[in-house]
Amino acid sequence: MKAAALDLLRRVGLLRPAYRAYEALNALRAAGRPAPAARDGLPVPPPRLIVRVAGTADVDWFLESGRLAAETVQASLARHGRRIDELGALLDFGCGCGRVTRRWVDLDRTAVHGADANEQAVAWCRANLPFARFVSNGLAPPLRYADESFDLVYTLSVFTHLPEHLQLAWMRELERLLRPGGLLLLTTHGERYRERLSPAEQAAFDAGRLVVRWPEAAGTNLCSAFHPPSYVKEKLAARLDLAELVPEGAKGNPHQDLYLFRRR
Repeated sequence: MKAAALDLLRRVGLLRPAYRAYEALNALRAAGRPAPAARDGLPVPPPRLIVRVAGTADVDWFLESGRLAAETVQASLARHGRRIDELGALLDFGCGCGRVTRRWVDLDRTAVHGADANEQAVAWCRANLPFARFVSNGLAPPLRYADESFDLVYTLSVFTHLPEHLQLAWMRELERLLRPGGLLLLTTHGERYRERLSPAEQAAFDAGRLVVRWPEAAGTNLCSAFHPPSYVKEKLAARLDLAELVPEGAKGNPHQDLYLFRRR
């Protein structure tokens, strides 16, 4: 969608519904194609849900990116002496229609949870991924979990689509859910994405400031946030200890930076 058209839609208050219509059109184009079977034997979500998660209705990419993302989570934990099958409970925050959550079907000792703002995606997960528990949430906190509920919370390409005030609010909420010593893994648009910014945006990014495009469409793939590493470490997650930063390390979310934080 062209910038001029987007700006016009923003000014008349139609930016979010117009983008949802654009997603629906992409899903409609794929609706008649037969979906390939998933190797894990689990059902494949309908195109209308896949588009919202992946930005494309490509089922093969949806499944492969989920596999790669799960590998990323496991590898990050392993570098710090943790195994996902030894955790008591984990939360996939922004789980969508289970792109990554489905990869934990064989976890017997770990309680798997997912949360998302898309109630249709949550309903699909409840019906088709019965090994996990799912809740819906609003665009802003809170979540319906008690304090210190999880050993791991991961949130993949979620903070990349929120304006600053929502990012800060959700960070406080996810901190609340972590057990002492618990881990928070998140991904961002970092240095690799700098070249996509305008000169003014690059100047802000280089100064350590968060850059957000189309905040009116918060929670959609149209809203895009770009995070200088210093902003993430010094403001967004300042109350957590940084365990690792892997530039462009988020397989399954190409070229996004990978952060792993630990609750003090």
